[in-house]
Amino acid sequence: MRKAALLSLILLAWPVAAVAKTPVLVELFTAQGCGACRDANTYLGKLSERPGVLALTFSVDYWDYLGWTDTFARPEYAERQKAYVTRLKLREPYTPQVVVDGREEAQGLKTAEVDRLVRQAAGVPHTAPEIHFVGGRRVDVGSGRVAKGGAEVWLIRYDPRAVEVAVKTGDNRGETVVQKNVVREMKRLGLWRGKPQAFRLPAADDGLKTVVLLQGPKGGRVLGLAQPHS
Repeated sequence: MRKAALLSLILLAWPVAAVAKTPVLVELFTAQGCGACRDANTYLGKLSERPGVLALTFSVDYWDYLGWTDTFARPEYAERQKAYVTRLKLREPYTPQVVVDGREEAQGLKTAEVDRLVRQAAGVPHTAPEIHFVGGRRVDVGSGRVAKGGAEVWLIRYDPRAVEVAVKTGDNRGETVVQKNVVREMKRLGLWRGKPQAFRLPAADDGLKTVVLLQGPKGGRVLGLAQPHS
C-alpha cells in the first residue's frame, strides 16, 4: 500500500513538472523625461508581480533633449527597441511601448490590450532547450530545434526594487518617477545553433537579478528564458 501510494504521488507530480511553462516576457520601453510614461511604469510594476510573467523596464535616451537626462538609459536599450520597430514593421520607436515575447506590441497605457497580449502569449507553447546555470559564472544551453540563422543568447541583469527618481527638469519636472525591474545591464553572449553550448557569464553586481534570454536574431521571437534559482 505504501509503495502504491508513493507511486501515485510520483505520477501526480510528474505532469506538473512536464508542463512547466516559460514565463511571458514583457518589455516596457520608457523614459523618465516622457510625460506619458509614469502611469505605464506603475502598471508595469503591478504586472511584474503576476505569476508567469517577467516584466522588465528598459529606459531609452532619445527624450533626453527635453531637458532631463534619464538616469538608467543606455544607447543599447534604444537599439533593442529599434530592432523591434523593424521586425514589427512600425514607423518609428515611441514611449511608452510594451513588447510581449518579441511577438506583439502595444501602447503602454492601453493596459487592457497589454493584458490580452500577455494572456495570448501564455497560451503559446515554447520549444526552448533546457537552460542551466553553473556556479554563477556559466550558463549551459541544451539541444533543440532552431530556425535557420540560429538564436541569440542574451544576458540581462535588472534591479528588482521599485526605484524612485525625482525629476528636476523637463516634462516631468517636480514629479517622482517610480520604476520597477529596471534593466541595468544587457550583453549578447553569443549565437546558439541548436546544439549544446556553454556561455560564460560576467560577474554580477550585488542586488541585481539575472535572466538569460534565448531569442530570434534582430528582435525576433522569444524562444525561452531562465533565471538562477534563488
